[in-house]
Amino acid sequence: MLREHRLYQADWLLRFYGFEAKELLSEQRPNFNILLDPKADWALQHLEQFPVEINRADYQMILRVPGIGVTSAKRIVKARRTGNLSFEDLKKIGVVLKRALYFITCSGRMMYPTKMDEDYITRNLIDPKEKLPFDQDGMTYRQLSLFDDGQVLQWKQGIGIAGSGLQSTG
Repeated sequence: MLREHRLYQADWLLRFYGFEAKELLSEQRPNFNILLDPKADWALQHLEQFPVEINRADYQMILRVPGIGVTSAKRIVKARRTGNLSFEDLKKIGVVLKRALYFITCSGRMMYPTKMDEDYITRNLIDPKEKLPFDQDGMTYRQLSLFDDGQVLQWKQGIGIAGSGLQSTG
């Protein structure tokens, strides 16, 4: 069923978004990625074209951004005639920022600081219902960071450490 859905999505990209079949599939990649929609998969294979500055990009490039459909792309082009658009404006227009945020900038800024890394973006785009089987047990894994202050603060509070000194807990 999911394969059929990906074919349907690809058909829309060919009909309404200006994609060509050779852009979506090739001899090296003869099948669609089941975990990602074809548009997101294409964008991940062409990260050199992103991020797109939403206030300057042409209509055809805006259409290639995951999370932006035909109607939203038309609204963006129309709305930016009156001034620069912000992420809040894009949300009101109907852009799915959860998907688009990795691929766009507004006035030269990304919505959040993010890595332009295929694996990182792929992990964040995969729908929870479509995650790989090892992720379905509810366990999530991530590499620890030396600079993840929120986790460090929770850890310190959990063992009775405040600031930089030890405190007696009892």
